[in-house]
Amino acid sequence: QVEVAEYGGGLVQAGGSLRLSCVVYGSGFSMLVMDWYRQTPGNDRELVAIITPGSSTNYADSVKGRFTISRDNLKNMVYLQMDNLKPEDTAVYFCHARPLVSMTTDYWGQGTQVTVPS
Repeated sequence: QVEVAEYGGGLVQAGGSLRLSCVVYGSGFSMLVMDWYRQTPGNDRELVAIITPGSSTNYADSVKGRFTISRDNLKNMVYLQMDNLKPEDTAVYFCHARPLVSMTTDYWGQGTQVTVPS
């Protein structure tokens, strides 16, 4: 079974940078579409960034030009480099994985808190 764990959150001043990491345990990492989501209390999870098995990427408009998603298939890891952080980036960030060929199977990490005070 696939398990996902993310880490690297913290408190960063506006304009600062932070890198989140996600480790995927199990086989088949190179076949997974990997996503970063974020969520604030009382709100739905927001899709932040996507990276495909072929390393094609896409981003939410709110983070374009500031966040970069990448993957290392040899280490089964995904990263989210966050630059020029803003208070509105404050959220719990979740790593998410899904097989490219499946519409029903997915995997979630436990979340890591990112706080950008105003």
